[in-house]
Amino acid sequence: MRAWVLKSRPKGLPQTSDFDLVELPDPPLQDGQLRVRNLWLSVDPYMRGRMNDVKSYVPPFQLGEPMTGGAVGEVVESRNPGFAPGDKVLHMAGWRDTATIGAESMPQKLPPDMGVSDDVWLHNLGLTGGTAYFGLLRTAEAKTGDIVFVSAAAGAVGSAVVQIAKLKGMTVIGSAGGPDKVAFVKELGADACIDYKAGPVLPQLMEAAPNGIDVYFDNVGGEHLDAAFATARERARFAICGMIDVYNDGKPQELRYIIRTIPTRLTMRGFIWTDYFAEIGTFQQEMGAWVTGGKIKARTTVREGLDSTLDAFLGLFSGANTGKMLVKL
Repeated sequence: MRAWVLKSRPKGLPQTSDFDLVELPDPPLQDGQLRVRNLWLSVDPYMRGRMNDVKSYVPPFQLGEPMTGGAVGEVVESRNPGFAPGDKVLHMAGWRDTATIGAESMPQKLPPDMGVSDDVWLHNLGLTGGTAYFGLLRTAEAKTGDIVFVSAAAGAVGSAVVQIAKLKGMTVIGSAGGPDKVAFVKELGADACIDYKAGPVLPQLMEAAPNGIDVYFDNVGGEHLDAAFATARERARFAICGMIDVYNDGKPQELRYIIRTIPTRLTMRGFIWTDYFAEIGTFQQEMGAWVTGGKIKARTTVREGLDSTLDAFLGLFSGANTGKMLVKL
């Protein structure tokens, strides 16, 4: 197999010299394992944190070993009675063209009769869709009538949040960078979308939400988070999904308006989607109906070939993607 490995731990924005694409032998297949030919790979901002040698909710990548991430592939050989050659599977042994996997990669057989393309399991029916669904509806406890602010609203998670919130009867204000992405967020149904590249976030948010916000879904941190503090209504709820603004430089957060947590009595909770894994069936049933019914759409940015995986990943930090960034093998 060919696989991407981490050569050195990045300092700041990762560089191409921190990675290597290597040829490795396929290990012998053991009882309970599958051999999978990968078809689609996912790259996600959270992977940047796994490149640091620090304790977190997911173990760091090990130097010199194949990196991992979400992938969809086809079983080519099986020593697991639950899977047969030809089955499509969602699993966590990405960043490579073939994978030998067991339970540690959490393989999930994809239903053949849903009528959705394979890549959907890496966005709206997978990690990013689940993150949007649970973060909005469980962590933030958003409800009909709420005014919701979503940062990085043109990204994979944010674009799903926008659409779920609208389906649940909420007012949605997004934030995105540049006119094209702002237009995309409005196409998804957002009531308003600010362009953070056009000027400071706070005055734009105050204009879009003159009565304040009830829910903030944070993918960015920094200026967006501070603007949410400034405009929070009483008992506002913040779901902290990501802070891509500081993933590479770790700069201190300047939060002028965090004091408003006191008079507003707002709550702010971090989460990861596996917190709600017991409810995955509920998510897949409701999101599956929305996707197959055309009520939730996705836009993907696709790079071709395993060699392009690193370029796709680095593109996440320069805004190269609209919607979900994927690699097609």
